[in-house]
Amino acid sequence: MSKIALLETIKKPEYIKELSPEQLELLAAELRTEIIAQVAKTGGHLASNLGVVELTIALLSTHTPGEDVIIWDVGHQCYAYKLLTGRCDRFDTLRQLGGISGFPRREESAYDAFGTGHSSTSISAALGFAKARDLKGTNERVVAIIGDGALTGGMAWEALNNAANLKTNLTVVLNDNQMSIAKNVGALSAHLSQLRMQPLYRKVENKAKEVVENLPIGGKAIYKTAEGIMHGVTRLVGSETGVIFEELGFTYLGPIDGHDTALLTDVFNNMKILEGPVLVHIITKKGKGYEYAENNARAFHGVSSFHIEDGNIAKSSGGTTYTKAFSDALIELATEDERIVAITAAMPDGTGLTKFSERFPDRFYDVGIAEQHAVTFAAGLAAGGFKPVFAVYSTFLQRAYDQIVHDVCVQNLPVLFCIDRAGLVGDDGPTHHGAFDLSYLRHIPNMIIAAPSDEVELKEMLRLGISCNAPFAIRYPRGACPETPLHTESNIPAPGVGEVLAEGRDICIIAVGSAVALSLPAVRILGEQGISAALINARFVKPLPAELITSYAQRCKKVLVVEENAVMGGFGSAVIELLAESGIQATIKQIGLPDRFLEHGAGALLRESCLLDPKDIAASAAELYGTSGSFGSKTTETAKLIMEGDASVAEPEAPLPKPKKDDVFSC
Repeated sequence: MSKIALLETIKKPEYIKELSPEQLELLAAELRTEIIAQVAKTGGHLASNLGVVELTIALLSTHTPGEDVIIWDVGHQCYAYKLLTGRCDRFDTLRQLGGISGFPRREESAYDAFGTGHSSTSISAALGFAKARDLKGTNERVVAIIGDGALTGGMAWEALNNAANLKTNLTVVLNDNQMSIAKNVGALSAHLSQLRMQPLYRKVENKAKEVVENLPIGGKAIYKTAEGIMHGVTRLVGSETGVIFEELGFTYLGPIDGHDTALLTDVFNNMKILEGPVLVHIITKKGKGYEYAENNARAFHGVSSFHIEDGNIAKSSGGTTYTKAFSDALIELATEDERIVAITAAMPDGTGLTKFSERFPDRFYDVGIAEQHAVTFAAGLAAGGFKPVFAVYSTFLQRAYDQIVHDVCVQNLPVLFCIDRAGLVGDDGPTHHGAFDLSYLRHIPNMIIAAPSDEVELKEMLRLGISCNAPFAIRYPRGACPETPLHTESNIPAPGVGEVLAEGRDICIIAVGSAVALSLPAVRILGEQGISAALINARFVKPLPAELITSYAQRCKKVLVVEENAVMGGFGSAVIELLAESGIQATIKQIGLPDRFLEHGAGALLRESCLLDPKDIAASAAELYGTSGSFGSKTTETAKLIMEGDASVAEPEAPLPKPKKDDVFSC
């Protein structure tokens, strides 16, 4: 018999309601087996998914997805949910191009009520669904599942506050998997939670409220006193956490064992009689059921492929990653300058700051999932005379846009933004691609933006950014630096200094960041076809190396701009603006990320689909030059179909207006 025989029979989530308690336990085991087997092959989020298996079964046993609304915060713990909502036969395509996403997506399934990928959004969305239900006069249940880590995001508390004020029926499940909030998990707190769900208890409580409030003298004041006594009982008998939520206006149930399917099912069934917002606090263990993930949930949070038998995680091929290069360089600089401090928003491992935190614990700050706070906190440190470095993923920095403008750039404070995962990040898909940072940063006054082409330039830009008395952003991609560095040493005396990596007369390729290493082979390919191509490594998006770009554009008259950012408002747009201002008449073409949200899939395949493969860059350059040849483009038909065609954008030839003086930046 197959190890997932029962799981394969669950064609619709309604089938779960027909299973016996023994079958539910078997189903939990099969879910874990399937999740471990799939993630071991393709990578993904393991520990968090193993921790919510029983919770997922209990929710689907007591709710009707498709009618009831179930929203997973962040969403990286939705694998069991996907397996039980009609996607079991496609689970082997998880996070692969054309396959199912590692996050909830509305376009993927009617059971995915709301798309998630970033943290702390579920309660806000669920409250919106709840009020939409009230306005329509329907009666579906609305549930938001949020982890204790996501509660460090201020948006979650804004939503909790609003939910209490609106007093609508809403269930929030607090999945406490770190045991960092609750102190008491025992029989008394469980008894209190069960008591508060009993119809007689609720009836007596409501009747008492009605009687006391209607007393002729001081009724409401007396009731408030009685309500305070009730909260005091919660404090005495239940979790101290419960008091916080009770004060916000929630009925608090818990803490409850999150791996007891029968108990969870009973709680979710009985709590339907409760009116208003309810918070169910459950305790779970990350990595539950797989020893290696239980013992090291941090390593098995987001993991590459691994060996199930011994838990050994596959090592990535290639050389030094940009993240490691940043980490090593920052530690070296911090050794020289004690004013350097480092900040992360709950991502010390992913951003490479773990080693810094061990070396300089008093100069390291993990502010939790709170990017807005992190930026303004950094601004305060800078105003106080320190040199803050905020290491953050490109997609998460979007959450702090107003703080970048208002708290850093308006005051021209020297905060250094080290933007990891810029460009395509691969398997995590549209919510995680760093497609927009150049576009949303370059128009902000006072901001300097750099993009290294290898680890040598990254180190030099980091040193320059630390020394500059201005807001400074360095963006770099996920993964390995070029196997053979483009530089043996680098000297960047000031912002806005680019370099020429190849001389040419027929066409000029201007690239920045990760696109430089992709464009260099394209120059060689073009040479083999008899086309002489110059290659400029711009290094800076703001300020641009204006004199270098204009001189080569004037000489070659054909300009191809290559970047791993959205072409709308990105580096290419900056080059076009520069040439327009300078009066240079040239034919310009852009290659970058198209004006659409890109799918999940292997990074190399995604780049090919965006024409960012060296052979496609060469083909685009030859087309711009006015010739054709055999360039052996590797772009697959599948990728082209999924990405809906050509990602390049051609600019027409036209007379350009007179130049105006360049902005001046100095350190």
